[in-house]
Amino acid sequence: MTDLRATYRLQLGPELGFARVRELVPYLRQLGVSHLYLSPIWQAREGSTHGYDVVDPRRISEALGGEDGFRALAAAGMPIVLDVVPNHMATDDANPFWRDAELRARFFDIDPATGLHRRFFDIDHLAGVRQEDPEVFATTHAKVLELGAEGLRIDHPDGLADPLGYLERLRDGGARRVWVEKILDPGEQLRADWPVSGTTGYEFLNDVCALFVDPAAEGLLTRLYAELTGERREFGAVAREAKLEQARGTFAREVEWLDRLWADAPADVAEALCSLPVYRTYLRAGVVGDEDRAVLREAGIEWLLDAPPEFVTRFQQTTPPVMAKGVEDTAFYRYARLLALNDVGGDPSRFGISAQQFHEANALRAAHWPDAMLTLTTHDTKRSADVRARLAALTWMPDEWATLARAVLSESPPPDAHDGFFLLQTVVAAPLAADRIRDYTVKALRERKVTSNWIEPDEAHEQAMAEWATGLLRRNDVRAFAERLAGPGRQIALAQKLLQLTVPGVSDVYHGDEDEFLALVDPDNRRAVDWDALDTESPSPKLALTRAALAARPAGSADYEPVPARGGIAYVHGDVFAAAALRPDAPLPEPPGDGWREMFAADGVLLAVKHRQK
Repeated sequence: MTDLRATYRLQLGPELGFARVRELVPYLRQLGVSHLYLSPIWQAREGSTHGYDVVDPRRISEALGGEDGFRALAAAGMPIVLDVVPNHMATDDANPFWRDAELRARFFDIDPATGLHRRFFDIDHLAGVRQEDPEVFATTHAKVLELGAEGLRIDHPDGLADPLGYLERLRDGGARRVWVEKILDPGEQLRADWPVSGTTGYEFLNDVCALFVDPAAEGLLTRLYAELTGERREFGAVAREAKLEQARGTFAREVEWLDRLWADAPADVAEALCSLPVYRTYLRAGVVGDEDRAVLREAGIEWLLDAPPEFVTRFQQTTPPVMAKGVEDTAFYRYARLLALNDVGGDPSRFGISAQQFHEANALRAAHWPDAMLTLTTHDTKRSADVRARLAALTWMPDEWATLARAVLSESPPPDAHDGFFLLQTVVAAPLAADRIRDYTVKALRERKVTSNWIEPDEAHEQAMAEWATGLLRRNDVRAFAERLAGPGRQIALAQKLLQLTVPGVSDVYHGDEDEFLALVDPDNRRAVDWDALDTESPSPKLALTRAALAARPAGSADYEPVPARGGIAYVHGDVFAAAALRPDAPLPEPPGDGWREMFAADGVLLAVKHRQK
């Protein structure tokens, strides 16, 4: 296998097919990445903008350039990581497995009592696939394995009936490196028996952001949030309420399916689905791991151990969508104390982590998952890393933030105070064009599901809030604060990028994120990139740091040693020394010993190497 130093995630689409990607290979090689990491390449629904609505995994997308185009890209000299979508396919006449009634019954999870299919989350036109069937696996993965990619990213393995069994089949089928899109709760560990290289990196994303959140600001921001919005509950209560709403509303048909499978269940199934502190358990016939037993005990549902096998399987496939839709797609829009903490896999009640905690996570990864991905931004994040950095910087200037928030919400009261506080944070951290703020406002209000929603949207309220939000862009005090916030925000963004590119793991650069990248939730974060602007002799500080850090990055396993740094974070990883300030004006330590050469330095950030790296 090719030496794995860093991946570069590209969002393929109408403007970025295989031919255009091939043209970008020289730029990416010069940037310093070793592997291309592509969004799904499989034949998808006509007009698909993202590729996750697959209609035939045996074929490569004609819209992207077909198999000939893909093989020409593969011959360009940069190894490829493929995004595999095993959990679902589109319910489309273009899907031969769905179109044929006999194949449909074999390939998809169908409830025999109703004829309804298991869905991907709440999306009716995406049907769950029965990968536990060896024939289904073989048919849907023949092309994946034939292509011999250097790595596979597995989309939503938690939706499968038997994730471990699926991953073992991939390994036995010859898959090389495998990463799983597994969302780990803070403190939860990836299962040690999974034959994978690691996760796609959401736990790192949340840790590295939390590292720059000043815990000294927690009291003030908690009081400010309650004062301006009236919301005094802790995040856990907000999340629990939202999960129950989803279980009893959106996922009522899934709950009814479970009720039919075990009419004598000893507790309310909807409540049980909401009780887990993690996405799911992994009970298998006759096998109960210590982690699962502890989770069930904490949730108060140990009775699941005595449930019928089919009930257990369906229950475990249902808790992830209830968690995702209840927490990430609802509660994260209802709880707005500090939006930097509201991202996939995050816990908004965890107000910052210490340098020691960050070092411990790095050491654990180096010991057990040295090839786990390290990401800062993905196609699914609620905000790009640079926007989260600016939001984290609010904790570096909490008094100024409180003064502005009080002034804006009192002088220009929004139609809804909570929506207003949420959108004010958004605008100061991401002062984007008015049309992007307007589109985001509509999505945020519908995801919150209080003043509007997707099923019965209150378009009048949405328009009023959008006008209020875009009006913030014209307020002098808001604009001045956004400019002031950008300074420490850029410092944090640089520091996050430095850490991502130098700690143990495999750095994953996202679709333009090597330069300043201010973006909100999809589809905003999947916008086209101006590649010509990036391929320049005069790079921005972030782009210059990315090039320097990727050039210096240790290849393979290397020792990781923390270095004392008062008010900062510092370490030696192989022949690389990295240091970043965690608070304004914190001094940076010098590299230990002699023989270091500075590769990059800016306010609050230092990168040095002992030996020139290729």
